[in-house]
Amino acid sequence: MPSMQITTPLRTLAASLCALSLAACGGSSNNQGEPLDLSILHINDHHSHLDAETTALTLKDAAGASRSVTVDLGGFARVTAAIEQLAAGKANVLKLHAGDAITGDLYFTQSEGQADAVLMNTVCFDAFTLGNHEFDSADTGLVKFIDYLHAGSCQTPVLSANVRPAAGSPLAARIADYTIIQRSGQQIGVIGLTVKDKTQFASRPDSTTAFLDEAAAAQAAIDALRARGVNKIVLMSHLGYDADKAIAPRLSGVDVIVGGDSHTLLGPDSMKGFGLTPAGAYPTASTDKDGRPVCIAQAWQYAYAVGALDVKFDADGVVTSCIGKPQVLVGDTYKVGGTAASAADATAYRSQLDASGVFRTTTPSAAATAALAPFKAAKDALGTQVAGSAADNLCLRRVPGTKRDTSRSSLGDVCNKDATVIAQGGDIQQLVADAFLEQGQRFGGADISLQNAGGVRVDLAAGNLTVGRIYTLLPFKNTLYRLVLTGAQVKSALEDGVDSVMNGTGTGAYPYTGGLRFRVDMNQTKGNRVSNLEIRNSSGAWVALDPAASYKLITNNFTAEGGDKYDTFKTIPAAQREDTLLDYADSFLQYVRSKGALAKPAAAERSTQGYIETP
Repeated sequence: MPSMQITTPLRTLAASLCALSLAACGGSSNNQGEPLDLSILHINDHHSHLDAETTALTLKDAAGASRSVTVDLGGFARVTAAIEQLAAGKANVLKLHAGDAITGDLYFTQSEGQADAVLMNTVCFDAFTLGNHEFDSADTGLVKFIDYLHAGSCQTPVLSANVRPAAGSPLAARIADYTIIQRSGQQIGVIGLTVKDKTQFASRPDSTTAFLDEAAAAQAAIDALRARGVNKIVLMSHLGYDADKAIAPRLSGVDVIVGGDSHTLLGPDSMKGFGLTPAGAYPTASTDKDGRPVCIAQAWQYAYAVGALDVKFDADGVVTSCIGKPQVLVGDTYKVGGTAASAADATAYRSQLDASGVFRTTTPSAAATAALAPFKAAKDALGTQVAGSAADNLCLRRVPGTKRDTSRSSLGDVCNKDATVIAQGGDIQQLVADAFLEQGQRFGGADISLQNAGGVRVDLAAGNLTVGRIYTLLPFKNTLYRLVLTGAQVKSALEDGVDSVMNGTGTGAYPYTGGLRFRVDMNQTKGNRVSNLEIRNSSGAWVALDPAASYKLITNNFTAEGGDKYDTFKTIPAAQREDTLLDYADSFLQYVRSKGALAKPAAAERSTQGYIETP
């Protein structure tokens, strides 16, 4: 067996068997009293984004003039190639994936994770931890994905110390708390951790699958490893960057945290000059409960980057050095205003990227490209159909303000620092809410709509909008629900969404509405954060929402069922809720086709009319 499990009777038995044969659990000797140099290569949150995308970087041409230059960005075949290159010549390498491999692109819609598994096996990760989105198709969907992952020879251990499926569940036999990996005769313990509340309330695990407290579960796994003489501990955390910084001082014995979930770009401030704003240093230095050094790393999102972390341990397993840089993966084709760069300018651009230390010009792996080919052919057959266009860059932002999820846009600071986006939130989230209202009015007589911010996954750059891009934008298998509720319940639901953001369940809960606008003050208590609610009446005028009046609200089935902690929606009786059976991605597709071209929403038409951030 490649990994160990603990705590439950089954896990206790597994641990006993491992004690009898250490080699079967990842190591044949234990030279723990020696120093070790370890290289950790890692990704997170690729979300079925297997193809390369494009981004605009600020670069200087051969004449020294600053230009907005479009380059290819990421693609899983580049991840495979970069990891191969970075691992070459190094004796002690760990290849880790910190969760959310699936859902987010038409690849998942078509193959239910098989394409992701096949591409992950071109890397052959040493360990993979479960993210919240691994549960989007319930436990049965996750089992299917893991079976795809284990169909090849890699047999990557799937880890989470705080996920407890019901006894007898097929999932239970496929998850371990941790694995022990041997390098240079020494053992490294790798623990998995899954964000608890967000997975329970913002995904679809089976009701019988339990999620333990993250810190307690992590400490139990650390203690179990230490008891076995393992003194080098890597925690693969799918909790988010801020949560990783918060949990490190609560744990005793953790050395490295390789994170995911928050899609955080870490790196040097020099990246700002290229149009990207990192949220912190790579790695971020911290200490554990006992004052021992801990280094924290994360590698952005969507197969855009590989984290390259070099860690030195002394003979006692204490981190003496932890250095590295993110490797943002780019191509070598440069365009300015849609026109290919001259040879001289291309040379200048390449020189700047190479000198940065954080941008890595990478040729995609031929083997990974070949493995992806049949999936890509199937995707392209549908996905290349043009449905409409975007007249402007339609920016992604979950929450207004400057403190939460401010670097999620693939378009960089063009969107991240857009004044309207900061003041009122994402362009594309608002348009999705508007689209759902229009579809709801056509088929259900809707008055207003509500879309959770996290259900909208990508920006839409100016230009043609394909079917594939729309299904990447809205990748989940959701339908539109119509709920009948009072104005007071509408306000209560908005308060639910904002409170979920405030209490750390997830920024994805922030509400975007069609036909309804309001103001938000994050400094107030729950019940008082949302004010000045106005609804657009049949004449097109904005009027005050009547707390006692009845309204028809369109939302996706996920939030209608109380996902993202929209608890108010759970109280709506069956007689006042109806599944329209309208596919939510197809509903937006029809909206795009009817409009032809999408533009940024006008300020007065946006749901958030005022936003006050916490100090």
